[in-house]
Amino acid sequence: MNTILLVEDDTALREGLTELFSRDGYEVIACGCLREAREKLTDAVQLIVMDVGLPDGDGVSLCKEWREAGETRPILFLTARGEEFDVVRGLDSGGNDYVTKPFRMQELLSRVRVLLRGSQVARPVSRGGFVVDRDRMQVLKDGEALPLTLTEFKIVTMLMDHSAVVPRERLLEVLWDDGGKFIDDNTLSVHMSRLREKVGAEHINTIRGVGYQWSDTSSAESSC
Repeated sequence: MNTILLVEDDTALREGLTELFSRDGYEVIACGCLREAREKLTDAVQLIVMDVGLPDGDGVSLCKEWREAGETRPILFLTARGEEFDVVRGLDSGGNDYVTKPFRMQELLSRVRVLLRGSQVARPVSRGGFVVDRDRMQVLKDGEALPLTLTEFKIVTMLMDHSAVVPRERLLEVLWDDGGKFIDDNTLSVHMSRLREKVGAEHINTIRGVGYQWSDTSSAESSC
């Protein structure tokens, strides 16, 4: 599961974003100031979402500090300022992207997904005898590459990246975002059926009315 470090001093917004990210399958480490951000930036974090204006300092300055120390993980700024100067200053400090308040939640999620995809191209995932090789776009089972289509590869990667249930809507959205042909709900069910034949039905559990979940061993129902 991908982990986001959320640095936002507005309590209501911080709680709202924590709920938003959690519903989308992310683990969230939330804090409200620079001091906490320094303490909570652990190896588990893949992305930092940070407000520019914080009670004990400037998020842009912290970004610059982290970059100078060799930090490479993507940083997305939340800012109430739309002036060009602030945008340039934030990106020049090492920020990867920004969203100006007030923002649309789906736009923020889209920006987060793009940054995470860009930062995890070479990150290996290994679960239950399966290994995702993103460089070669292959899934290996016990060392042998499975004959997966591109769509099947994307589905398996998404499922193995998350320990929680992945909603059907999220899978459909990712397949569309990644430039594939339009995939509707019925077509997704067909893909899941074929995928189970290749990886083993016990590894893909259906959570009825919600979505799918990867299992290293059989633990739940597994029909479309």
